[in-house]
Amino acid sequence: MQDEYRTVARAGVHETEINRSRFICALAPAGTEQEAQDFVARVRKEHADATHNCWAYVIGADASVQKASDDGEPGGTAGLPMLQMLLRRDMRYVVAVVTRYYGGVKLGAGGLIRAYGGAVGEALDAVGTLTRRRFRLATVTVDHQRAGKVQNDLRSTGRDVRDVRYAEAVTLEIGLPDADVEAFRAWLADATAGTAVLELGGEAYGDA
Repeated sequence: MQDEYRTVARAGVHETEINRSRFICALAPAGTEQEAQDFVARVRKEHADATHNCWAYVIGADASVQKASDDGEPGGTAGLPMLQMLLRRDMRYVVAVVTRYYGGVKLGAGGLIRAYGGAVGEALDAVGTLTRRRFRLATVTVDHQRAGKVQNDLRSTGRDVRDVRYAEAVTLEIGLPDADVEAFRAWLADATAGTAVLELGGEAYGDA
């Protein structure tokens, strides 16, 4: 698994004009291929009168799904440069649609490649990206007497406390980078005089 990846912070649109052609890049986060396809369909509907609606998306932290379409532009001049820009920026779980309204001046293959790739790059800068880092889910079970202090210590050291459940004991669900697990185990034993129980769960991604 990738240790980290980047994605867009939110959906957004950025427009640029090149030789009288309008290039409108719409970006959105997409958790699944279906979400990416739904977004493409929405943009196509919104810009049904456009000359082209080219798109690209990357799904999976390891970029396992990569697809792109030139939507009528010469082969390899639109979707592929868009996809390459997303990959070059380490973007994942993201979909980009570049809508072109032709302005009457032909750009040539090189011009198109620069225009479509550049539209995505500019849109990423304008909309903003965030880094998500891989971590291990862990559960800490501790008695009520020590729970408040443990929780405060976790938060004050920037630990990601994801959930707190109160029953006979208090259960805290946290996220830990893999490299920190052993040091955290030692700290927890020290902080709770060996009374807390640490259980490691699966892996997930969270905001870095």
